[in-house]
Amino acid sequence: MRIMGLDIGGRRIGVAISDPLGWTGQGVETIERTDDSRWMDRLAELIDEYEVESIVIGLPRNMDGTIGDRGKSCQAVADDVQKRFGLPVKMWDERLSTLAVERTLIAADMSRKKRRRVVDQMAASWILQGYLDARRENIND
Repeated sequence: MRIMGLDIGGRRIGVAISDPLGWTGQGVETIERTDDSRWMDRLAELIDEYEVESIVIGLPRNMDGTIGDRGKSCQAVADDVQKRFGLPVKMWDERLSTLAVERTLIAADMSRKKRRRVVDQMAASWILQGYLDARRENIND
């Protein structure tokens, strides 16, 4: 069973996929988010290729826990994804995920140009891994 993690941005969508056992998430791609459906078509290809059974989408919340405009936009995308693919879609709190990834890449002395290419898929991995870890902890309780 593979789970897909998505980090939805205004221009790009980071994509991560879990291993078949659902233990770890790895970034696989960054999709350019277009006004037409091409980005959804690419998502469909990845869902088929990796035999994805469910999707986790990062939900950006404000620091006080409320959902702002970006969060509402992500919820709308989640609805569209669920309608198109008919897969279970879960929203996962992604507060500060992109910032944490950026700091990690800076600490690794990665150039700004390289960071730009990987930050979205790494943020998707961060979101997916958080979900997988929490799910595993709940199973063990």
